[in-house]
Amino acid sequence: MTGGSFEIPLGDPAFFAGDPDPEMAELRRHCPVSWQKGGEFWAVTGLRDIQTVGKDPANFCSGQGVLMSDRGREIAAEDSVLYLDPPRHEQYRKLVNRAFTPRRVATLEPRVRELTVDLLDRIDPTQPVDLVDALCAPLPLLVIAELLGLPAEDRDSFRRWSDAIMEAATDLTEENALLALELIGYFDGQLDARAEAPTDDLLSALLVAEVEGTRLTRAEVQGFCMTLMVAGNETTRSLMSGGLVALADHPQQRRRLEQEPELLAPAIEEMLRWVTPIMAMARTTTGEVVLHDTELGGGEYVVLAYGAANRDEEVFGETADCFDVTRSPNPHVSFGFGEHFCIGASLARLEARVLLEEVLARWPDYAVAGDIERAPSTLFRQITHVPVLFAP
Repeated sequence: MTGGSFEIPLGDPAFFAGDPDPEMAELRRHCPVSWQKGGEFWAVTGLRDIQTVGKDPANFCSGQGVLMSDRGREIAAEDSVLYLDPPRHEQYRKLVNRAFTPRRVATLEPRVRELTVDLLDRIDPTQPVDLVDALCAPLPLLVIAELLGLPAEDRDSFRRWSDAIMEAATDLTEENALLALELIGYFDGQLDARAEAPTDDLLSALLVAEVEGTRLTRAEVQGFCMTLMVAGNETTRSLMSGGLVALADHPQQRRRLEQEPELLAPAIEEMLRWVTPIMAMARTTTGEVVLHDTELGGGEYVVLAYGAANRDEEVFGETADCFDVTRSPNPHVSFGFGEHFCIGASLARLEARVLLEEVLARWPDYAVAGDIERAPSTLFRQITHVPVLFAP
């Protein structure tokens, strides 16, 4: 094992809740593949190195964990498609690919806009409101719930369950474990209902889905449901809340976007880069491998620091630390890279675009009206509360 050691607290849940960018930049510049002795893992911070890992599941597998909290616990493939390696991963991913193709997602735009307008209509723009509670949490929850075929009236429970699972990804407690069990029980009831009376939704499709002629087990179906429910809303929530805050912090960029609506698409990519909703994922080496001139042994835990890679000067140039809605090209890794590229990327982009269009059309001068709170996590960089005055 060779390579340098340059310690930053990547394994500390409070790290991503603060301002991690300066320390991640120092790590990337001094030691792009570094041994983190405190956490006993390798940190990869350069974008091209992360792409190399993402394209090489033979040497960097997912089956032994993808979260920092996965180390030291038994990984079950049915927990999530995230833990599957080729060729099994592709076989299982195909089961839901059709629901998230760009063409299929485009047909959802009228409904996404309807849900967005309804949420905006409920806001009193003359009074401070919590951006997350009012818009950024409910919208993606409602959308993914409809795709799965779940009733909208359960939305409050969805958020409680989803947030608990995200907390458990960093720190498993008795409370969030019980809430995760509640969600499993909820999905069991919904799946039982679909078994008796199938409908046109993802839950019904998963019940009859087959891999090589064999239907999924109930545990595998539940794993799919949990992944789609949680990943389908938490990351989009972070994109939308962080993106709207970024525009408020950069009024010249926001004005440019108002005046040139054709910049919406590159603006969303820049928000994805700037916010980086998923800050880090992990892989495990399957044998000896060389990465960025660094020798790694077999069985080494490798943390991919997406947040650091998205500010990589070697890729984004001297403006890497600038928020620029005109940036192009923008090869960020916010949706991951390689075979595990986020299946819901098109849906997240659609929801963010519709929300931006509607907010900027109504209240282009909205302002952050207080302190921003972020969740402690070794996975997300997520805003939990931010007061906003839409008509200042």
